Amino acid sequence: MNGTETSSESATASPPPQSGEVRLEVVTLAVSDVDRAKAFYEGLGWRLDIDFEPAPGVRAVQLTPPGSGCSVAFGEGLTTAEPGSAQRLELAVYDIDAAREDLITRGVEVSELFHLDGGPAPGPDPERRPYQTYASFSDPDGNGWLLQEITERLPGR
Repeated sequence: MNGTETSSESATASPPPQSGEVRLEVVTLAVSDVDRAKAFYEGLGWRLDIDFEPAPGVRAVQLTPPGSGCSVAFGEGLTTAEPGSAQRLELAVYDIDAAREDLITRGVEVSELFHLDGGPAPGPDPERRPYQTYASFSDPDGNGWLLQEITERLPGR
């Protein structure tokens, strides 16, 4: 890849951080094959923000999940972490059944739903309480993701 590749999709710009704010903007993932990872995350429907080589031996690819204020980045020369070492990256979704089905139709292997009841227990939370129902999947390198169903935010969130 030479030069800079960016998405033609428009993104809603957010204002810069205000005094006293600290925002998590990007999480860096370690991957073994940048183009394979890029294809995987684009296949999830994530927006390509940028793919560029800012210096010799350095390539940065950044993608953002739909509706997210935080992106993922990976590439060459960005991290010393081992591919697949990121675990429990949580994606908040409103309808976990629909989100899970969407991933499956995109060719992703997704776990069955589970909830926490003194440890992982099969099926959705019996009361379908927010923050309690999950499903998991991994990218081609084994970086682990969790879908977490949130239908109502806790106070202060």
